[in-house]
Amino acid sequence: MQKPLQPTYAIIPTAGFGTRMLPLSKAVPKEMLPLGDKPAIHYVVLEAIRAGIKNIVLVNHAQKSAIENYFDINSELDRQLRDKGKGELADSINCLPDDVQIISVRQGKPLGLGHAVLQGQAVVGNNPFAVLLPDVVLDPFTTDFAVDNLAFMLKRFADTGRSQILVDAVADSQVHKYGIARLDDKQTIKKTNINQCFDVKGFVEKPALKLAPSNLAVVGRYVFDAELFAYLAKTAPSVGGEIQLTDAIDALIGTQGMEVVTLKGESFDAGDMTTYVQAFAYFAKHLGATI
Repeated sequence: MQKPLQPTYAIIPTAGFGTRMLPLSKAVPKEMLPLGDKPAIHYVVLEAIRAGIKNIVLVNHAQKSAIENYFDINSELDRQLRDKGKGELADSINCLPDDVQIISVRQGKPLGLGHAVLQGQAVVGNNPFAVLLPDVVLDPFTTDFAVDNLAFMLKRFADTGRSQILVDAVADSQVHKYGIARLDDKQTIKKTNINQCFDVKGFVEKPALKLAPSNLAVVGRYVFDAELFAYLAKTAPSVGGEIQLTDAIDALIGTQGMEVVTLKGESFDAGDMTTYVQAFAYFAKHLGATI
């Protein structure tokens, strides 16, 4: 059997209206809210690039063109900065390497995360791909963990051919807030600074602690075989009339198996006002740090 290729495509769903951040997100896309001196989406895209992704698909909405514009080159601004001897600043606002492209597609109907990921198939085709949720920003400062996690998942997929989902060991008091991984046996996994892999049998959405099959919560980073698209296309709308990504994941587990990978370092939820403020304070502390 031919070894699968290491994925070079990533889908970032950005079409959502950020209801947890209203009324602020009515005017400003939540992905463009600042963390330090850069918008949150900047860190997510940079994470993908540094892990080896070359083709990034933004699944966007017509009212959120600011995201697309941010990654475009403003030739006039670039020229003015360089004419004034501010070449380093000009380089910092043009963050895409020459061998990386960002392509935007539209999610015309608000039919959920699974539907958003499916829109990326027009660009990804039959290639394996990563999915990065822009609400989740990994700590880029204290270590290289933000790069290491996705890079590890991409390589692990290439080595095993099995789809990967990033998870984090959370405290008992936090289990009810997340999708929790179901492993072979009920386990409590200790958080470490190494990526650990476990076979996963499925996920339980926001369980009570006594019903939780583990303490491993989904973080918002995935690496999928392209077969996921076929399952998404067959997935019927469920909760809220939306096509759930988890339904297609369960189907893929049933045919191919899947692994969860434990997170190295820390993650920040930048899509909720309370946790966004905490993240903002942390990133502001590191303002000007090289990433």
